[in-house]
Amino acid sequence: MPAEPATGAPFPPEIDSRIREGAFLLVDKPRGPSSHQVTAWARDLLRQKLAGHAGTLDPHVSGLLWIGVGPSLKLLPLLLAFPKRYVGVVTFHAPVARPDLDRVLGEFTGPIFQTPPVRSAVKRRRRVRTIHRLELLEFAPPNALLDTVVDSGTYVRSLAVDLGDALGVGGHLAELRRIGTGPFTDAQAVSLAALADAAHEAEEGRPGPLLGLLHPMKEVWQEFPRITLRASAASAIAHGADLAPGGILSVEGKFGRGDPVVLLSGSGEILALGTALRDSDHLPGPGWAVDASRVLVDSARYARDWRKGPPPG
Repeated sequence: MPAEPATGAPFPPEIDSRIREGAFLLVDKPRGPSSHQVTAWARDLLRQKLAGHAGTLDPHVSGLLWIGVGPSLKLLPLLLAFPKRYVGVVTFHAPVARPDLDRVLGEFTGPIFQTPPVRSAVKRRRRVRTIHRLELLEFAPPNALLDTVVDSGTYVRSLAVDLGDALGVGGHLAELRRIGTGPFTDAQAVSLAALADAAHEAEEGRPGPLLGLLHPMKEVWQEFPRITLRASAASAIAHGADLAPGGILSVEGKFGRGDPVVLLSGSGEILALGTALRDSDHLPGPGWAVDASRVLVDSARYARDWRKGPPPG
């Protein structure tokens, strides 16, 4: 378990301000502890009551783990939308010829059906996941080192078993490390020990190291399609309404029906997360354009100026 800050001295105001605005940590999770344990240690080092993680890693899996504090907790669903990249070792239970392995890897690239493992916490029903990349880095029978990019929610352990079954020899996942989440990589991740050291530095009046580890929310939401709203629509969204096409001022980035989108005020402040109800090339027309599912701002800051008369009491 990492050391906790020793002095209990208050953090400099720059740190408190960043956390109040919402921040993420990119932690290099070690093998052994659960994602929940690592998140709890990070929460305690930052002296927060709440913290959350996106994309659970099993205890024996290492690599990039996103941890959010403050308002960034509401952005965790966006992180779940990112594809994940892993490097792992699959051990086959009998000899495999290289041409056969290459063929099967090609067959498993693209949409596949998966059923969560028996030990999974989610309901075991068959679902479709896309394998965007499945490349052989090294082959030293019976072990194959694979580089794979997969949809969020893909079970790489099940993928390893399925590869062995497709080859007719059986197989299992011997090692796994997450090296990427969307555009972010494990090269940007920090160890728990380094996080503890940065917390000590902040206590002693040197906020720079810890501030550099607390990534602002914008680093995440700017990776997604963004819709800037007219003032009246921004007010409606802040109070929980959905978005009609008439409230759209501008659109940045392409999206399809069902994709996550970010809703911004005219000043560039993030207002809410939403799900597109139509694609970006067909926004005009009757009906709703976006289902605004998560409001991130204090509605009290936005007058109900899309209504006539006083707000209902």
